[in-house]
Amino acid sequence: MKLVMVRHGQSLWNLENRFTGWTDIDLSENGIKEAEEAGRKLKEAGYTFDLAFTSVLVRANHTLEIILKELGETNIPIKYSWRLNERHYGALQGLNKDETRAKYGAEQVHIWRRSADVRPPALTKDDPRYPGNDPKYKDLTPEQLPLTENLLDTVERVVEYWNSDIKPALLEGKKCIIAAHGNSIRALVKYIENIGTEEIMGVEIPTGKPLVYELDDKTLAFIKKYYL
Repeated sequence: MKLVMVRHGQSLWNLENRFTGWTDIDLSENGIKEAEEAGRKLKEAGYTFDLAFTSVLVRANHTLEIILKELGETNIPIKYSWRLNERHYGALQGLNKDETRAKYGAEQVHIWRRSADVRPPALTKDDPRYPGNDPKYKDLTPEQLPLTENLLDTVERVVEYWNSDIKPALLEGKKCIIAAHGNSIRALVKYIENIGTEEIMGVEIPTGKPLVYELDDKTLAFIKKYYL
């Protein structure tokens, strides 16, 4: 069976070189074009879908909407979950990456961005950026609302959603597409391929490129992957 994952197209804050995380930023003009191209590639390759999964962030939602429009499949069910959100970058969210390197040093910023188990500086709950201030997350418990996350924190919540929603749909034979984010997709890549903590640090997920996983029909064991 085939599972398709797509990281959202370039966002306005990708364009401005800012840490985004859970900040709800839409696609840039180029990001819209990337999503359209992803949809065309999937259509040319003959892909159709029964079910879509995405985060609750607009850049992923908009990417999925554009892809499904290109495919003529705007009526398929879509499941939204905060568990597919991008990794939460804590107090770095909104900061320019170059300015952050100048302030903290390139090595420290690289550690925050790429190490699996180091968290960036945390938000405080009185910070306007705290997700508890956003109505989208009103049903989450205080423990579920991050102040900051490392990749392993992201893996934990993404794998929980994989087991509760995505895996059962695949085992039912549904053809699924996931539109998510660089780190939530990296979390799935790590889990599906059983990639080690050190190795996953070097895995890059490009924007707007459909990533196809071929999995065993019965066990969902990893067979191979490729980009369209």
